[in-house]
Amino acid sequence: MSGHNAMRVEHDQTVTGGRVGERRRMHPGPLTPGAKATVDLSDREHPVFPVLWQLQVSHYVEKVRWALDYKRVPHIRRTLLPGLHLFTARRLTGDTSTTPVLTIDGRSIGDSTPIIAAIEERWPEPRLYPEDEAGRRRALELEEFFDEELGPHLRRAFYHELLPHPELVVPLFTYGRPGGARILRAGFPLLRVAMRRRFEISAESAATSRAKVVAAMDLLEREISATGYLVGDSFTVADLTAAALFYGVARSPEFPYPMVANDDLPDSWREFVDSLVERPGGQWVTEIYERHRAASTEIAPVAA
Repeated sequence: MSGHNAMRVEHDQTVTGGRVGERRRMHPGPLTPGAKATVDLSDREHPVFPVLWQLQVSHYVEKVRWALDYKRVPHIRRTLLPGLHLFTARRLTGDTSTTPVLTIDGRSIGDSTPIIAAIEERWPEPRLYPEDEAGRRRALELEEFFDEELGPHLRRAFYHELLPHPELVVPLFTYGRPGGARILRAGFPLLRVAMRRRFEISAESAATSRAKVVAAMDLLEREISATGYLVGDSFTVADLTAAALFYGVARSPEFPYPMVANDDLPDSWREFVDSLVERPGGQWVTEIYERHRAASTEIAPVAA
């Protein structure tokens, strides 16, 4: 994005610009939903906005997008191509080779869990961490469980089914980026090999991962309390994590990017997903998205 483009965000405040990498003067405050405002990046006296480096389809990135949007934090999204994103993440963080990466206050943070911790510290309201120590500890335990026991397995099972179909996979990474789509289509045979190696994708590992996904849904259903939340009586990082990582199951319209149409999914994957959607946990994910997935606070270019 050019430093001289006007930009707009969905909120009801007028704010002034945000240049990536400029010395920080102040941070933009949280945005209130509903109205519109413009951001003029030609103003050199503007604050620096957080920059989210992302793969559009990633469920770990969706965790961070959701946290930023939920707290109404205006931010810039930089969409990367799979494969190339490894080098960008490493350059930014020095020790992370995947997304999400959030650049904030002059530093770049990798991994969704420390990113959300940094967001919670910088923009504490509305809270994602419970105030009481026991509730906070349990919410973080559940976040870790879903991060480790659901996310990698759902990803592996999904790509085992979809990687033979580049016509379905490429658009998931390149919405609004026709040039990127051309590059990715040309390099897809190599990308497919690299993804199978990186995520240890095989028929056997995918079957094991499907069982892990079902086990995670079992635990989710056990943890849903009478309040409708996983911890306490309000939405927390535990609910956000479970719902974000299960987004491909609920296929909620609140998800900010297009997904593969249900009729286009391979039969075996569609049947597996449908079996999860019909469960109480699948319905819970849909309800959490409907109730708590706020409209985007991404700063996007205004058309000339």
